[in-house]
Amino acid sequence: MTAHVDVMDLIARLKANEEPFALATVVRTVSVTAAKAGAKAIIRPDGRIEAGWIGGGCARGTALKAAREALADGRPRLISVQPGDLLAEHGVSPGEDRDGVRFAQNMCPSQGTMDIFIEPVLPAPTLVVFGASPVALALVEQAKPLGFHVALAAPFAELAAMPEADRLFDGFAFEPPQGSQRFVVVSTQGKGDEAALKATLGFEADYRSFVGSRRKMAALRARLADEGVSKALLDTVKAPAGLDLGAITPEEIALSILAEIIRHRRSAQRLAADASRT
Repeated sequence: MTAHVDVMDLIARLKANEEPFALATVVRTVSVTAAKAGAKAIIRPDGRIEAGWIGGGCARGTALKAAREALADGRPRLISVQPGDLLAEHGVSPGEDRDGVRFAQNMCPSQGTMDIFIEPVLPAPTLVVFGASPVALALVEQAKPLGFHVALAAPFAELAAMPEADRLFDGFAFEPPQGSQRFVVVSTQGKGDEAALKATLGFEADYRSFVGSRRKMAALRARLADEGVSKALLDTVKAPAGLDLGAITPEEIALSILAEIIRHRRSAQRLAADASRT
């Protein structure tokens, strides 16, 4: 009971600190197993069990591998550790996925069966929007239901009303959160373009884009290069922002940008998941 409470307390702390982890829960056991249904463990991205217990070496390696993969692609897993004869009876091989279940062989003398659900708990990705333009405000409105933690950096004097962002910054000074993916969109549209671009190049980001034409971005790129900003850093800014959907209205442009961000984010997750399996 004490271990279970410790796990629950740690889950609350990790979520509050926006730190990634996987929660492994034993959901079913058959015959003799070290851990029983309801046992839990918190697994960090480096494969370390930080709290809790889900049994010994018979299931540990499989659970840790599944946790790393789940944290890489954001998808939960159900793994079933079974004795070899039972796997053969079901016609599955160790390491095979079937109907959403990953099968593994129990090599321990107990020869029990243990099913473990692996749930990744990841910080919400952060969308940072620079500017008070109609596109910027549409981005803030549309990104919230998609699960983004939204930060808006814009001069408050240019806002007719305060939008419902998670964080608001007066001007273009921005303090990036720790431990989450960051996607940045500059949508100043003529009001502080250069200052906003400088700000967004001052911190790490998984994606940067500029709402404006290629010609306008080229002019800004030249000015910033003259001020000493490196070409490699300037090349990280995608302009114009968004997928080519033929968007016209601010809401449509915002949708095209979010579609591009989602494609970028999910592609990166797939690559990370493939790497974790090798």
